[in-house]
Order: sequence, then structure tokens, then C-alpha cells
Amino acid sequence: PTTVDTGGNLEQTQVIYDRVSADEPKMLVLYSSLDSELLRDQLAEDEIPVLISAGSVAGLYGEDSASPGWTFATNPLYVDQFGHFCQYAAENLEDPVIGYISWRGAFGEAAFTPETIAFCESLGVGVVPDPELFLPTDTDISGAVQNLVDAGANVLYTNTLASGPVLVAATVNNMGLADQVQIAGVNWALDTSVGLLGLQSIGADGLPAVNGIIGSLPFVWWTETDNPGVQVVVEVANANERPAQVRNIGYILGFLTIDTYIEAMVQTANRVGSGDFSGADVYETIQMMDYNSMQMLPINYQEGAIRDTTSNRMAVLTYAGADGGTVLDGQPPLLVDTPNGAIPVPVVVPLEEARDTPDLRPGGADVPMGE
Repeated sequence: PTTVDTGGNLEQTQVIYDRVSADEPKMLVLYSSLDSELLRDQLAEDEIPVLISAGSVAGLYGEDSASPGWTFATNPLYVDQFGHFCQYAAENLEDPVIGYISWRGAFGEAAFTPETIAFCESLGVGVVPDPELFLPTDTDISGAVQNLVDAGANVLYTNTLASGPVLVAATVNNMGLADQVQIAGVNWALDTSVGLLGLQSIGADGLPAVNGIIGSLPFVWWTETDNPGVQVVVEVANANERPAQVRNIGYILGFLTIDTYIEAMVQTANRVGSGDFSGADVYETIQMMDYNSMQMLPINYQEGAIRDTTSNRMAVLTYAGADGGTVLDGQPPLLVDTPNGAIPVPVVVPLEEARDTPDLRPGGADVPMGE
């Protein structure tokens, strides 16, 4: 397989697509939701199915949110993840009021919609009506945090990754609000990168400010070592001496994407014959797949009715404990030596069993009446 980095440039995406589509590939893998939106109609015309980690509503279902296309996501939609968090908050947090603080742009703003707001409020979870948005390059968002807290927020939800959740948590910590405000976010907010970048801001308890972020976990994590798929991933990472910063979501998704790709090809060959088959044949296979990739990621597109996965868990980003548990158990942190000194090890701990996310795209089955 060939990997091409377009650098987030849509013009470059189009150039690369024109080149590779000429070879009539059986399937492609995309990273960016914007790429899936750009190529949506072209993929259908060229009959090339696509796997993507987390597609947008427009990329997966079209502008009308009701026209499943040729792109299949292996994560729940961001709107559905936000709705799932509201379910968890209603069940486990006291009088939750959510302030939405995120990056400007399609990704950052993706989860804050009339449908998600109405769903959360139907559960008794308050949502501050105006989001606070910032740029990935911003370093001071204290005013945004204060605005949401003044509006009654005791939970801040962010649809960002890497430095985004870190900045939110650090700001809450620096403002002395850590004991009043719960940080939560999309699945990317629990990544190893957040746990390591978060070492720059230490709270009053001596732990990184990102400790305790709650978010989505649609797949099995590194620390769930009883899982046979995780055992394979860890074995390969150990054999290649991968450092902590590489043992992240991306590493896991690489395995799961390749495994799902192979399974789709095998199922297609078994169904239509191992001779020459088309992208349209693979597309038909993926629609009907009911497959648990490496026993880590359940995939079921409901016989073609949907284009994203629905299984999800809420989990918490924390740090490994010196005695085998985590710092949330009251244990001192496990420290490992690095060229930059000893550091704690970020881990992700599930807070519940997997359940289906609500369907909150426009017109979705769980959108309250009137939205």
C-alpha cells in the first residue's frame, strides 16, 4: 500500500486522487473529514469505497444527512459522541451544565448542533447556548473559559485533539477552577499525545491538569492487555521498541484499518470469487459487514443503512500507578526514565461497558421532535 500526505491541502488531495483513481483501486483510506466531503461525489461516480477513522455528517451522509455514500467511518460521528457523553453526564455527574469550547472550523465545531443541544437538554443536561471557539495557534483562552463558567458551565466539552484539550485543562487549572469544572471531549481528547503534552501543566494535586479528562473510547485501549488484539499490538510495538509517544490512538487505528481492509477484501473474494473483482463488489461487502476488528473494534453498518460505527464507551485519561493501578486509585504515579527525565505514563481507563451511541445527525432516530 502507498501512503501520501497531502498536508491538509484540499487542492493536493484532488491532485493525488486524480492520480490514484486512474489505477481503479478496490478501496482507499482517508484521514481528513474535509477530504471525504471533497471526494464524496467522485468516489460514488468512480465506485471506490473508502475507510476513514471519523468522517463528518456531510462526508458520510451528504448535505441532506440522509444519503449514505461510499465512505465508511470506523468511529462514531462526533455529534453522536457528544450525545453519548450527555447520557453519561446525566447518569453520573451532579447537575451538569456543559460549555462547548473548541477549535474554529469544521472539525472543532462538528459536535455542537441544534440536534445535540436538544438531545442533551432532553436528558436534563444543560448546555450553554453560545460556544466559545479558538484557533489551534491561540495560547490564552482564559476569557473563553470564564465566559462559559459565568454562564453556569461546570463541564467543558472540547472537540479538539493534541494541544487543544491540553490548553483547556491547563487554563482551567491556572484559573483555580479544577475542582469546579470537569473537562470532557471527543475520542481524540484521550490520546497519549494529550497525556504527554499535559505534563507541561501540573495541578495542585501534583498531577498533570489533563488527569481526569472524560471522553469517548470506541475501541479497546493499550492497557486492556487481556484482549488478544491488544496483545498483538503491544507485541509488535515492543519488538520495534516504540516509545510512549507512539503508543497512541494512531498506532491502534493503523492496525485496525489494515485488518478491516484485509477482511473486506477476503470477504469479497469469498463471495464473488478470487478472480478480478471491483470496488463496487467491495462496497457491497462493507455494507453487509458485521465484524469485530482484532476483537478491538465492532463494525456493523447495519446492512448499508449507516456509514459510521455505533459502539462506544466513556473512559477517563489518567496516569499509571506505581502499584499496578492508576493515580485515580490514590497510588503514586509510575515514573519511567526518558532522555528528558522521569515522566508519568498516561493511560486510558473505561468507565462503563460499551453501548450504542444515539443517532443525532439531522433527522436521526434519536433527535428530539421539533429539531
